Amino acid sequence: MSLETTFTTGVGERTQLSQSRPSDQAIAEIARPLSLAEKIWNQSLVRKGLILVLLAAAWQLYAARLNNPLMFPTFSDTAIAFWHAFAQGGLGSRVLVSVKILLTGYIIGIFLATVLAALANGTRLGNDLLEVLTAMFNPLPAIALLPVALLWFGLGNGSITFVLIHAVLWPVALSTHSGFASISNTTRMVGRNYGLTGLPYVVKILIPAAFPSILTGLKNGWAFAWRTLIAAELVFGVSSGSGGIGWFIYENKNQLEIAYVFAGLLTVIGIGVTMDSLFRLLEQRTVNRWGMKF
Repeated sequence: MSLETTFTTGVGERTQLSQSRPSDQAIAEIARPLSLAEKIWNQSLVRKGLILVLLAAAWQLYAARLNNPLMFPTFSDTAIAFWHAFAQGGLGSRVLVSVKILLTGYIIGIFLATVLAALANGTRLGNDLLEVLTAMFNPLPAIALLPVALLWFGLGNGSITFVLIHAVLWPVALSTHSGFASISNTTRMVGRNYGLTGLPYVVKILIPAAFPSILTGLKNGWAFAWRTLIAAELVFGVSSGSGGIGWFIYENKNQLEIAYVFAGLLTVIGIGVTMDSLFRLLEQRTVNRWGMKF
């Protein structure tokens, strides 16, 4: 159906316009309640779960066809090894060791990055300092500092923590500084008009306004630190007590327990997926709710 509108132009001609409107069938389609199947399919968790099931099925079929457990164990064998590793093989304690070291380096790296970004935002010298340091050290892979860390801190958690701080510091500092630089002068003047200076000004004005960039830096810093930790543990993770997940993978590789190697890799992936979900939840509770994501 359509609505017709007639008007007269300046020269006396009559012009007719046709304005379309949704049909009754389209309106009824929009107003129709969703079925149970549609409601289930609209859940992101369900769709992602289906993708994981399909990937596991493809893994199982390919490994069964290859029929070489030393090269590529089946998903079922890996799942059994994963269960035994947690129940009897001490994989849970290995996870705790890795997470403890990671959180230590991650928190220290975030603190140092915040200090550098605050100095760069407040003074020209601080800005120049951050630019010089990031140009020097950001391109340097954290794992490349491992030999130096061994000389300075010896075999132990100190060496791993050092390379983790390097992995976290520069991406977080750059993202935080970029977020601070993008804050409008209007927002800054609002904070000044309220009499905020120093740390209260940074906490109440700069950090909330720059939080989308800060959150991106936190996510990147976590990813870099997690990869660096596993790589470092593959080299000398046994020095930290019973060793972490990386050392668990290395030990089982030497013993040709390939199913347990894949179980360790699944653990690394699972922790990574869990952290990504937590960051998404934080983004929904902050950036999306504040209307800061476009």
